[in-house]
This record gives sequence, structure tokens and C-alpha cells, in this order.
Amino acid sequence: MAVIHRTTLEPTKLELLTAWLPSRPWYHGAPEGPRLTRAGGFRLDDPQGEVGIEFLVATDASGSAPAAYLVPLTYRGAPLDGADAALVGTTEHGVLGRRWVYDACHDPVAVAELAALVEGRVEPQAQSASDTPDREVTRALAGEGPVPAEFPAVMDTGEHTELTAPDGTVLRVLRVLHPAPDGTPQAEPGAAGHVAGAWEAEDGTRVQGLMVLLLTPPPAP
Repeated sequence: MAVIHRTTLEPTKLELLTAWLPSRPWYHGAPEGPRLTRAGGFRLDDPQGEVGIEFLVATDASGSAPAAYLVPLTYRGAPLDGADAALVGTTEHGVLGRRWVYDACHDPVAVAELAALVEGRVEPQAQSASDTPDREVTRALAGEGPVPAEFPAVMDTGEHTELTAPDGTVLRVLRVLHPAPDGTPQAEPGAAGHVAGAWEAEDGTRVQGLMVLLLTPPPAP
């Protein structure tokens, strides 16, 4: 299990995201940049203990209406080969030293663990506590899988990021989050699986909604 250090980050995660988010096609805030508040999220553990994996939710008050963004991040002690375009920035960790922060949708370690979460083989962890499962995160999978572990093709849209496996299976990371209408996230029609979680809305209420969908290709004729 990853250890959560009570220490400093310079710059902070939100400072890194404030500079990075306006470059994303799914950013809908003010042109001059977002006004971010940390609103929730969860972690996944790297089995090798090398890579920090966090699914961070940040709310942005800069646009015409508040927005909640899902920003999966990985934290590494050295640059990830071939991932320069996915680098969010670097930060100085008070215990671990320099950390390279990446958009986790481009990090194979994070993607493999997300697929394992959808399949039910790993347990989501609390964002700010060591060795503590996050009971607000739920997942579902129609059938028994397996879910591919590699999703090398990554494409951003105005609302989500699609990760595509060689067999056509898609993990759709919902970048712009929406609370479930009745407070209980439900699988979307046609989805083979999903991950849902909770975050704090702009008015301070705790809401839940879908975060990731699994879409499988239609069977061959």
C-alpha cells in the first residue's frame, strides 16, 4: 500500500493544474485560467510501489457555471520515457524530492490499474489516508471479463478521454463530471462496466456520479 506523506509540494497540485488545464480540449473555464478547489478523488496502488496514482477531482469556479473535472495523475521519481506530451509538470516533494507529474491516461501503470479496478481485482484507496479503502468508489462489470490491461491509443474530446485497446475495447474517462440525477450512479446504456465516485459540489454538498465507462466492441458477425 502507498504511504501518504504529510508534507509540502512546491508547486502544489492545484497550481500545476491551473497552468495545464487550459490546454485541454475538455476545459470549459475562463480563458485566463481556472479557479480551482480540490473536491475529492481516490487513489490506486502501483503493485511495484514506484508510481503514485491519484484520480483527483477539482471544481472550477471561473466559467459561466461551476465545473467539476476528473484529473487522473501519476507521480514518478524519474521521467516516463516517451510521455513528454503528457507531462503536467514537476514538483518538489518534501520527503521524496522531485516528482514528475503526468496525465495518468498516458501512463501504462495507471491505465492497467484502472482496468483492474473495473474488473474488481484491485481496491480503490482513500485519497488522503494510508492503507484505507475508499468505500465511496463503486465499480461494476457485466460478465466476468477479462478487461484488457493495455490501452495504448489515447484521444481527448470535449467531454472525456478515450483509451482504446488493440481489440477495440474502450475505457472512457469522463473529464467533466455530472452528479447522478437521483444521487445513485447508474450504468449508461451500452456500457459493459463503470467506475463511480463522490466529490464535493460547489455548494458544499457531497454528490456522486460516473467517472469511467467501459465500452466493448460489438461481436464479429
